[in-house]
Amino acid sequence: MKNVILSVGSKFPEFKKTAVVSLEKGKEFYDISSEEIRNSGKWMVMFWWPKDFTFVCPTEIAEFNKHYQDFADRDAVLIGASTDSEFVHAAWRRDHDDLRGLQFPMLADTSKSLAEELGILEANEKVAYRATFIVDQEGIVRWVSLYDLNVGRNVKEVLRVLDALQTDELCPCNWQKGEATLTA
Repeated sequence: MKNVILSVGSKFPEFKKTAVVSLEKGKEFYDISSEEIRNSGKWMVMFWWPKDFTFVCPTEIAEFNKHYQDFADRDAVLIGASTDSEFVHAAWRRDHDDLRGLQFPMLADTSKSLAEELGILEANEKVAYRATFIVDQEGIVRWVSLYDLNVGRNVKEVLRVLDALQTDELCPCNWQKGEATLTA
C-alpha cells in the first residue's frame, strides 16, 4: 500500500506528543498539542527528519535553529519531529554540539501515528521522510515539501514560501519578501 501524503488544503491532524524542549534536568520534556498551537493564533512549520544520530539530519536541524528568530518574527511556531523517542532526542541533543542550544521543540512520534496520518512514513524502515508542512492559523496545510532520505532541504526556501503565503497575494516565481506581488 502506498502512502497518501496529506496535501495542501487538508486539515492538519490533531495531535498531542511529547517533545524535548530543554536539557535542564527535570524540564526536558513538554507535551505539545495541535490545540495549543491553534489557540496561539500562529502559523506552524513542522519539519520531519528520518533518524536521530545520523549525518544529514543535524545539518538541517542546526540550520532551522539558526533561523528560529526568522520564524518567530513571522508568528510561526517551529517544531522539529521524527519517529525517535523523546529520550533519544534528549541524548542526541546532549551529545551533538550543534543541537545543544536548540530553541524549538523536538517532537517524538514514537507511535508513528502522526507520521502515518501525514503520509510520510517510509515503507521499509518505517521512519519519516524529510517532510515540511506549513500550516496556517486555522490548522489548514498551506504547503508541503517532501525529500528523499538522503537529501537535505533548503530552510531559506521554507521561509520564502511562508512569507509568500502570509501576503495572501499572488507571488511570482522566485518572489522574495519586500518585492512587488502580482495583480490579477
